[in-house]
Amino acid sequence: MPKVVIISGSPTPTSRIHGVIEVAKAALIEAGIEVDWIKVRDIPAEDLLYAKFDSEAIVNANALVAGADAVFVATPVYKASYTGILKAFLDLLPQKGLERKVVLPLAVGGTISHLLAIDYALKPVLSALGAQNILQGVFVLDKQVTWGEQGQAILDDEISARLQQSVADFIQEIKWHTSR
Repeated sequence: MPKVVIISGSPTPTSRIHGVIEVAKAALIEAGIEVDWIKVRDIPAEDLLYAKFDSEAIVNANALVAGADAVFVATPVYKASYTGILKAFLDLLPQKGLERKVVLPLAVGGTISHLLAIDYALKPVLSALGAQNILQGVFVLDKQVTWGEQGQAILDDEISARLQQSVADFIQEIKWHTSR
């Protein structure tokens, strides 16, 4: 069974990014893909800030990435870039930690002017970590995600269609990658 690890760079436990991730995660599971979720905010701050490569939390998170066939990297956009906690975690991955993995980046931002954060901020770091198969990223505006009465994310039609297509492409790439 193919494995995906989701790396979430949101510093808050309830955010639009997590709502979008839940939608994507459900599609991955439905396609028969095993999913693990690294919520970087749950890694002890001291381990991230002091680059404690040997901490149990960092070792376990890195093992999830190493064992995955694909990586879904999700972040809110702050100051035209991905979050600092995401950067702190990515800095603790091995130099070629994303080599031979399918990678799908996702960002949620408050304005369309943050659209290029994926291409100009996140993708270069993913490439530096050895990722060669980085799919077209998905950018979501905050206003495209609302909350239902049960606490579930409701995506507007346009972003729902784009996310579904991107996740379908991700699944196809994962299955092709793991069948080789």
